[in-house]
Amino acid sequence: MRERIINIVIILVSLFIGVIGTLFFINNFNNNKTGVVNKNVTITEQDSINEAVLKIYDSVVVISNYRGDKLSGYGSGFIYKKDNKYGYIMTNSHVVENADKINITLSSGEEVEASVLGSDSYADIAVLRISSDKVLGVAHIGDSTNAKLGDTVFTVGSPVGPDYAGSVTKGIISGEGREITIGNAGDESVMEAIQIDASINPGNSGGPLVNINGEVIGVNSIKLVENSIEGMGFAIPIEVAMSQVEKLEKGEKIKRPVIGVSLYDIDNIALLYRNGIKIDDTIKNGVIVNAVEKDSDAEKCGLQSKDVIIKADGKDVKSSAHLKFILYKHDIGDSIKLVINRDGKEKELTIKLTHVMGD
Repeated sequence: MRERIINIVIILVSLFIGVIGTLFFINNFNNNKTGVVNKNVTITEQDSINEAVLKIYDSVVVISNYRGDKLSGYGSGFIYKKDNKYGYIMTNSHVVENADKINITLSSGEEVEASVLGSDSYADIAVLRISSDKVLGVAHIGDSTNAKLGDTVFTVGSPVGPDYAGSVTKGIISGEGREITIGNAGDESVMEAIQIDASINPGNSGGPLVNINGEVIGVNSIKLVENSIEGMGFAIPIEVAMSQVEKLEKGEKIKRPVIGVSLYDIDNIALLYRNGIKIDDTIKNGVIVNAVEKDSDAEKCGLQSKDVIIKADGKDVKSSAHLKFILYKHDIGDSIKLVINRDGKEKELTIKLTHVMGD
C-alpha cells in the first residue's frame, strides 16, 4: 500500500513539472517569434549632412547688386580666404556685373559693403573683399578631381533673395567633365562644368557646391531652364576657379590667347550655303577658317582661308566656341598642334600663341 502511494505521488509531481515546463517553453517561443523587446530605442538618421552643412554655413553670404540706388539683383558667394585685413569672397562674374555698389549679407543677418577686386566674364568668376573683422567663417577648399559620379553633394545659397538665405539643397553628381555652350549666337563660349541634380534657383549663382565632408568642390553657375528639363544644374570646378583668384585679387586682367581668324561652324548649313562653302562629306567635326588676319599667329603658322581645323591640342574641335575653350587652357607663349583638312588632305601645323585677346 505504501509503495502504491509513493508511485502516485511521483506521477503527480512529474505531471506538474511537465505542465510548468510546457508553459515556459510556449511563453518563450512566442516571445522569440514576435520579436517583442521591451526597451527604449533611439533612432538616428544615418545620412544626415548636418555636420557638413555647419562646416560651410557661416562662410556663405548673400550678394546684393545695386545699380545707382536701385537694387538690380541677388546672388550667393562664399568666403574662401582671410588675412589680417580682409576676407575674400568668390562668386560668379554675372552676379556683380555692372554693379555700382555691392552689399554682402552675412549668416548673422548683418549687412556690409564689399569691394569688387576683379572679375572674369569668360570663366564667370569674381573676387570681392570685406573687412576681416566681419568674417564669421572660411570655407574649406576641396578637390573636385576626387569626386565621382553619384557622390552626394549639396549647395548653400539664397534662392530668390535674402528671405531664403542659407537654403540647403542636396543631390548627387550626375555628370562629370561636361563641356556646355553658353551665350548668344555669335558670342558663345564653352564652360567646363560639373553636372548636378541638386536644385539651383535664381540667387544660388556663385554659391558653393559642397561634398559630404563640407569641402567646396565647385562654384554654382547655371541651370538649364526649359519646361522639358528638370534637375540639371552646373558648377565650375573649384580648381578652374582657384587658378584665377591670385590675378583677380590684384585686379589683373586674365590674359587669353587669340590666333587671329574668323570661323564658321560646319553644322551651320545656312551660313555655309550663303557663302558658297562646301566641305568634304567625310569631315564630321571641325571649324572652317573664313579669313586670316595679317601678322597673326594663324598666318605665321600657315593657316589659310577654307582650311578646316579638325583637331587642336589632340582634341576633336566641335565648334568655334569649343576651339576657344581649348586655346584658353593655354598661356601666352605656349605652342599647340593643329590638325587641318585642306583640299581633302590632312595636315599638321604648330601654332605659337603670342597674341593676347583685346590687344
